[in-house]
Amino acid sequence: MTDAQFSKLVEQYQRMIYTVCYQMVQNQAQAEDLAQETFLSAYLHIDRCPPEHYGPWLSRIAINKSKDYLKSAWRRRVSTPGEDAMPQTSTAQLGSYQPGPEDLAVSQSEAEAICNMVNDLREPYLQVCQMYFLQQNTVDEIATKLGRPPKTVHTQLYRAKQMLQQQIRERSGIG
Repeated sequence: MTDAQFSKLVEQYQRMIYTVCYQMVQNQAQAEDLAQETFLSAYLHIDRCPPEHYGPWLSRIAINKSKDYLKSAWRRRVSTPGEDAMPQTSTAQLGSYQPGPEDLAVSQSEAEAICNMVNDLREPYLQVCQMYFLQQNTVDEIATKLGRPPKTVHTQLYRAKQMLQQQIRERSGIG
């Protein structure tokens, strides 16, 4: 498999893999790291899987990476910022965890704040982010609709994510 083909594979499955990881670990930063580890592992062992089974295979790698993280001694010893507010759950409890009204209210207010941050971005990031984050368009769809090369859309999303992360850090008092 060529690097270009693998890049397309990553683009096709990145949201799904991130979602799998996030559902397991309930931490955005750690889910991003685990998704990257998933794709790194897949890249190294891509010859072990037939192309028609990439989706389930990648999901299984993501689940295994997440399980390994959840039972690691490092995770139990070191807490990341924001974990103090989150109740500690075991791997068995993760599937049955249902957020309470307080969690939903905080999540809703955080989502509204993030939507506002996206809507406050300046061009060329505003349209791209609205289409990607709020309307759930793919990069290829955005590129077609805006008449931009997909690589340009990727770059604009990358830069916008950095801006949004900085705003979130400042809002949280982290940085």
